[in-house]
Amino acid sequence: MTTAPSPANTPMFEQYRSLKSQHPDAILFFRMGDFYETFFDDAVTCARALEITLTSRNKNDPDPIPMAGVPVHAVAGYLQRLTDQGYRVAIGEQTEDPALAKGLVKREVVRVVTPGVTWDPGALEGRAANWLAAVSRGPAGFGVVVLDASTGDLRGTVVGQHAQAEDEVRRLEPKEVLFGPGVTPFVVAGAVRSSLAAAEWEPAATALSARLPDSASLPRELQLAAGAAVRYADDHLGGALGNVHTLTTWEPAGHMVIDEASRRNLELSRTLAGARKGSLLDLLDVCATNLGSRRLTEWMLFPLLDRARISRRADAVEALVREGSVRRSLRDELRRVADLERLSARVAHGTATARDLLALGRSLGALPAVVRCVADSPGLAALLPTDLAGDVAADLLGTLVDEPPLSITEGGVIREGVNAELDALVRLSVDGQALVEQLEDQERAATGINSLKIRQNKVFGYFIEVSTANLHRVPDRFLRKQTLSNCERYLTSELQELEQRVTTADERRRQLELELFRQLRTRVHQAGPRVAAVARAIATLDAASSLAEVASRSGWTRPVVDDSRDLDIVAGRHPVVEAALRDERFVPNDLTLAPETASLCILTGPNMAGKSTVLRQAALIVLLAQLGSFVPADRARVGVCDRIFTRVGASDDLRRGQSTFMVEMAETAAILRDATPRSLVVLDEIGRGTSTYDGLAIAWAVAEDLHDRLTCKALFATHYHELVALADTHPRVRNLHVAVGEVGHEIVFFRTLREGGASRSYGIQCARLAGLPESVITRAKTLLHTLEKPPTDGGDRQQLALFGAPRAPAAPPPPDPVRELLKATDPDALTPRMALELLYHLKGMG
Repeated sequence: MTTAPSPANTPMFEQYRSLKSQHPDAILFFRMGDFYETFFDDAVTCARALEITLTSRNKNDPDPIPMAGVPVHAVAGYLQRLTDQGYRVAIGEQTEDPALAKGLVKREVVRVVTPGVTWDPGALEGRAANWLAAVSRGPAGFGVVVLDASTGDLRGTVVGQHAQAEDEVRRLEPKEVLFGPGVTPFVVAGAVRSSLAAAEWEPAATALSARLPDSASLPRELQLAAGAAVRYADDHLGGALGNVHTLTTWEPAGHMVIDEASRRNLELSRTLAGARKGSLLDLLDVCATNLGSRRLTEWMLFPLLDRARISRRADAVEALVREGSVRRSLRDELRRVADLERLSARVAHGTATARDLLALGRSLGALPAVVRCVADSPGLAALLPTDLAGDVAADLLGTLVDEPPLSITEGGVIREGVNAELDALVRLSVDGQALVEQLEDQERAATGINSLKIRQNKVFGYFIEVSTANLHRVPDRFLRKQTLSNCERYLTSELQELEQRVTTADERRRQLELELFRQLRTRVHQAGPRVAAVARAIATLDAASSLAEVASRSGWTRPVVDDSRDLDIVAGRHPVVEAALRDERFVPNDLTLAPETASLCILTGPNMAGKSTVLRQAALIVLLAQLGSFVPADRARVGVCDRIFTRVGASDDLRRGQSTFMVEMAETAAILRDATPRSLVVLDEIGRGTSTYDGLAIAWAVAEDLHDRLTCKALFATHYHELVALADTHPRVRNLHVAVGEVGHEIVFFRTLREGGASRSYGIQCARLAGLPESVITRAKTLLHTLEKPPTDGGDRQQLALFGAPRAPAAPPPPDPVRELLKATDPDALTPRMALELLYHLKGMG
């Protein structure tokens, strides 16, 4: 008696293990009919990561094989969830028709989806680039390259220092990073570290030079990094990237530097909680297209330093703010434009469907209307594309039907009149029965046999049937096929030819349509560089219209950007905080920083008064001005800043094993090391993470260094009131505080900046607002009074008896007369005069 083989040793699982061995670090999606199945450890991982059911292949076996699957039609969403979690997925596809397979269906890994390499629209965030980064080392320093395989965008730069390479990579927020030989890997938030064999970097650079002739003149560092990125993408997508046409470069010295900590603290692209909603980008991005959203993100991450470029961009925004009807018409027309870049990428990779091509054709066809909207507007003409690829649109729209099916193999894709042979085949396949009936009528007329019929069955196909009574009329050209009791069946050459044409027409039609479709796709691919140029122009126009729309809605103004080092803001507001307010008005504030008279502002005031908001809004106004936007202020003059540094908030960095204080000190050290006289530095509560005297000493020394050595513009918010004394000895220190008031035991926040330092911290009042028990508040007041009382014996103040004898419970505080009066007042019953009298009365009670 033989033992049945284990299910794990069957031919199917041998095939599975063979494919899995080719990509051991990836989850293998193994195509089985309408599902992609995963097995063994991959199944356990997928079930957990995707929150799907974990089952087994052989439930009744003593050693069942774990299995989890996802439907083919919904695979894109599952791929996105896996790549978002940092997983790689190898797609094991059926490479032959199961109906024609002899034995086990052939399967191959056709591509590997990684966080940084995918073209599937369902696995991509439309508004964001999907960067794969590569960092190489060479004679001139470090090459940094990013590639978005979904758009074909390949760009890079060369920097001299490793730290600069880190800054540039992190600026772009890639999903995946490759590190070349000799490069020390570093952590990039939200990115997966991947690898390309060290021996492949040189050959990849050589191959890139042959593929992109312009790249042959680039520095070696760029060639290495770009070659590696393209090779890695080619390998994982299962074929060469046909949408990479050129390597563009950027110069870090031409853009403002905003380090990772500052981007996080200012909540540029996502909030501190990691959400896009509530960030500055979320507010600015009301783009009509995904193209525009990605361009606007690029502008925000790369603010400009060149005043002429800033001015040209602001000119376009101003034109669209000023001409509201033009802006509205433009945005309506732009909504008809699909994602030209990603559609072109699918064309280049040979995966574009008929619906993809139709969307591309309709989008290109919408461009003349877009151009007409702004053709007569000064400041916008330079943004318009010179070539709208109208011939490509005409080819697409003239070739494809208006509503093509999902699959190009189903037929019904090519418009009637495009190809005469196809039209004939369509008529045959659709109207075959009518042609048979027409031939039947012809034979009846030719033979005089009115009862003659053309019939069909699965055995003989088509045949002519003549009754026994009419056999004498049968012509010699009829070939007898079968004799029955009451009739004879015949064939003719015309009938056989018609049968051949009708029965094969559908298959021939499908094959011809597929060939015509592929020819169309090839023609569109050849126009790829032209379509890419159009896409870039539309992206720029859309991004400018988004900034104009936000400015118009929010009442922003165009700033003056000059080459001074000054910052002068009149009635400035925090853009995101103001937009989030519903039931109250944002209180604007003026702020002036001038290196000659007031380069360092010491800002004091209690918690919750708005110090951090003032700091952030100043930095955001500068950033908005230098990306070419209007700003939330009545008036603003911004001297170009080369860098914005922020040290705001406190948090541990467990990833790097650093405490709150160490994170604070590391970020402060980076500021003091890298800031220049043209930088803007924003510091909030330096020195909080250690003892009071250590913290004060550090804060004081940092403030002095900013003033004396760096001479940059700096805002320094602090609870160390001692720092206001710096103004007595340092000529360019200015003291400001956020005004508050008290009514009884309550604190009122006015949110207004005033000259001078704050007189108190109001910490106990803030604690009451936070809900601390009244007994704790009362005890805190007693302790504060003791701490603030000077020693009576000339020596050190005695330590508080925190662990002394038990105290009697504190007596409840007496009723507050102001509070009691307000409780007894009905606001709706007050006349204006009565309200004014009540206000004076309350003031007298204070």
